[in-house]
Amino acid sequence: MDLNTLLETTVVGMGYELVDVELSPRGRTIRVFIDAPTKESGVDVEDCAKVSNQLTRLFEVENVDFDRLEISSPGMDRVVKKEADFTRFAGQDIQIKLRIPQNGRRNFQGELLGCQDGKVGLRLEKDDVELEFTNIEKARLVPRFD
Repeated sequence: MDLNTLLETTVVGMGYELVDVELSPRGRTIRVFIDAPTKESGVDVEDCAKVSNQLTRLFEVENVDFDRLEISSPGMDRVVKKEADFTRFAGQDIQIKLRIPQNGRRNFQGELLGCQDGKVGLRLEKDDVELEFTNIEKARLVPRFD
């Protein structure tokens, strides 16, 4: 079983959402970002400690070689990866970087309108655009501080 599948199975089995995984260049540090969508307050320190303890024991059993394991909340500027996330966070501001330029642009920032039929809707200052979900390289929420 590969690391991502192992993490997804374990974290989801514990009642959390696996948001992202980052590995250091040599794979010695594993950063796991979790969320608790059912908790209004989001992920707290106890949640991170619980997941860390479980993953540490699991990695020993599965012989996953690492020096450091970091568990964190996704933060206010969380990455958005899954189609369901693009629907869930509709109405929020987002930055999107495309793999292949669309109309000469790779970077977009605006209000997320959602995702339907493999297309992500985005409201820009002057107009609305639709971006192919499969062409999105990176997407990250932009927090509003009003």
